[in-house]
Amino acid sequence: MKVWVTRTEPGASRTARRLKALGHEPLVEPVLEVHPLPAAIDLGGVGALAFTSGNGLHAFAKLNPDRGLPVFTVGEATAKAAREAGFGSVMSAGGDVQALAMLIVASQSKLAGRVLFAGAVEPAGDLMGALDVAGVPARFAAVYETRPRAVQAPPDAEAVLVHSPKAAVQLARAGVDELPAYCISAAAAAPLAGWTRIRVAAEPHEDSLLGLLGG
Repeated sequence: MKVWVTRTEPGASRTARRLKALGHEPLVEPVLEVHPLPAAIDLGGVGALAFTSGNGLHAFAKLNPDRGLPVFTVGEATAKAAREAGFGSVMSAGGDVQALAMLIVASQSKLAGRVLFAGAVEPAGDLMGALDVAGVPARFAAVYETRPRAVQAPPDAEAVLVHSPKAAVQLARAGVDELPAYCISAAAAAPLAGWTRIRVAAEPHEDSLLGLLGG
């Protein structure tokens, strides 16, 4: 199957390699692009870091050399990126933002300060809200933003992968609703409500998403 990969780089290339291993033909054409921000990172009073994407992790790593704080990540791909960046204590929630919040709450007694969540200007999911409800001190730092790209669907695409709600918004505007959409979560599928062929991964991670395609 010829599958349109819409996510940002470098994740798009990783997904493309996995699609090839499953016997599919990846068509990499991101609908968004990542722009790091020149944020000033103050780690005073911070006891741990939280990342909901590899983009946030990479942007933070370029802005601050500190690798001594424990790190919480939404999934294993971001956890792997954190370890490769030099962080020693890394814990993965293996799920979505809610799962990440639950992991941080369960570890709260071990934290020596507030949690710093470094992410996008418009983060997907409400990690800060979930931590606030649970009484976990936290603050947010915007370290990157995603901007729309003017793209068209590859003419021979037979399906499209949707990794985020923001990518889905771009697809909804592109007028390509004839394509079957394979979405990583219900949140990523929501902007495509008018599409007739939508499948949603049982778990909010790429293993489950690619499992929808078969091999």
